[in-house]
Amino acid sequence: MRRTSALVIIAAVLSCSACSRSPRVSFYTLAPATPSSAVQQTFSSAVAVGPVTIPELVNRPQLVVRLAPNRVAVLESHRWAEPLKNEMPRLLAKDLGVALGSSRVFAYDQVSGAAAQYRVLVDIVRLEAVPGDSVTVEASWVVRGAGAARREGRGEIREKVTGSDYDAVTDAFSRALSALSAQVAKSVVDLR
Repeated sequence: MRRTSALVIIAAVLSCSACSRSPRVSFYTLAPATPSSAVQQTFSSAVAVGPVTIPELVNRPQLVVRLAPNRVAVLESHRWAEPLKNEMPRLLAKDLGVALGSSRVFAYDQVSGAAAQYRVLVDIVRLEAVPGDSVTVEASWVVRGAGAARREGRGEIREKVTGSDYDAVTDAFSRALSALSAQVAKSVVDLR
């Protein structure tokens, strides 16, 4: 009888210890566009990107996904490796450099504003993910050049999520932000 009681207690302790483990957390980053071949240097002026503002809804470490028109899920076990407000200016600068064919495009915190001939300010107004379906990035931007010269733009990019996991969601966000950079590049070139 005592042996059976001891086995029951051991089994209960082991099952409780298995329940108390924290779920495994996965961390994600955004990836810049990769040029299909060597980029020809076509734009020689320095460009500073940022600051980039993002909605407070997604300004958190956790991934946020849309479940219904009025409902989202904040995914505690799926997190951004660094704050989006820090990662986005660098990503957009890399993608904009590819789109312009320039190695002189930087995030605003990597170069002084005085050293850049152009400044790109970006306001992300929607950064939305529907797992297994699509992501949407909606943004407006202002490109400032010499003196009072400026161009404004607005775009909405929707990218299909090509998988059922959150890697596919972050890949789709990366593609959407690359497409946004291509639209911003047209504003920069138009200002030249």
